[in-house]
Amino acid sequence: MSVRIGINPITWTNDDVPELGGDTPLEVCLSEARQAGYAGIELGGKFPRDPAVLKPILERHGLALVAGWFDGRCAERDVDAEMEAAGPHLQLLAATGAAHVVYADTSFGRHGAIWEPVSRRPRLPDADWPAYGRRLTTLAERMADLGVRMAFHHHMGTIVESDEDVALLMRHTGAAVGLLFDTGHSAFSGGRPIDLLRAHAGRVVHVHCKDVRAGMVEKARSTDTSFMAAVMEGIFTVPGDGIIDFPAILRVLCDTGYAGWLVVEAEQDPKKAHPLTYATMGFRNLSRMAMEAGFAVTS
Repeated sequence: MSVRIGINPITWTNDDVPELGGDTPLEVCLSEARQAGYAGIELGGKFPRDPAVLKPILERHGLALVAGWFDGRCAERDVDAEMEAAGPHLQLLAATGAAHVVYADTSFGRHGAIWEPVSRRPRLPDADWPAYGRRLTTLAERMADLGVRMAFHHHMGTIVESDEDVALLMRHTGAAVGLLFDTGHSAFSGGRPIDLLRAHAGRVVHVHCKDVRAGMVEKARSTDTSFMAAVMEGIFTVPGDGIIDFPAILRVLCDTGYAGWLVVEAEQDPKKAHPLTYATMGFRNLSRMAMEAGFAVTS
C-alpha cells in the first residue's frame, strides 16, 4: 500500500489562537513545508478561498491540497442548512483536488469548550444518537455527491471526543461517514489510540499524526485543564518525539489496507517549537516508520 505524507499549517500558525504564529506569512508555511519534504498541506485560515488564486500558489510550491477543516453544526441544524453553510468550502476543496473535508461537529460552543476545563466539554444525550447518526449520514452522502468525502474528526472539546464517542458515531452512521483517526486526540481524551484504530480501521479515510509528551496527558486530565492550555504547555509534538506507538499504529493501517494521506498535525507554540525544525523531524520520523511498517511513501 502507498501513502503520502502531508502537514497541517498549524505547525506554523494557529487559526484559533493568533498569538501562536499569527504573524507568520502563508508563503513561509508553504515554502518550509516543501523544504521539510511534504507532498501536501491542509487548508488553513490564511489560504486564499478562490481556487483560481490558490491552485497556482500551491503548484508553485509543489504541494497538493490535502483536505480542509470545517466547523460543523450537525447536532444543531438540519442537513439543508449544513450544506448551505458548507457549500463554498466544499466547492473550494473539490476545485483544488482535495478528496476529504475534515468535518468536526462543533455544536454547542467549540470555542468556549476548547478554553474550558476538559471535563466541561459538550455531550450528546444518548437518546439523540440514532437521529444524529441518520442526519450525519445524509449530510456525508450529499457531500460525496459534490466530490468531497467526509472525514469526521473526533476532537477534544466536542461532542465526539472520546473513544467511546467514536464507537457511538460509527455504530449510528453509515459508510459515507468516514473516520479521521487522530492519535493525539484519542490519547488526550483518555483513550488508547491503537485500540481505537483496531476497532474502526475499516472506516478510516484520513489520519492525523500527532504525538504526546510523556506525563502531559496525565497532568492535563488530573488538573482538569483546558485543551488550549495543554496545547500551549506542549502536550503535543510530532510523531516519534513522544510516547505514542506509531510503528504499531502504522502496521495496523498498512495491514488493513489504508491508502491515503498521513498528516503531521501537532499544534505547538512556534516560539517554543521551531516550526521548520519540528516539521522536518515529523516528516523524517513518519516517513521512516511508515516504510518500516510496509508502506510505500510517494510524493
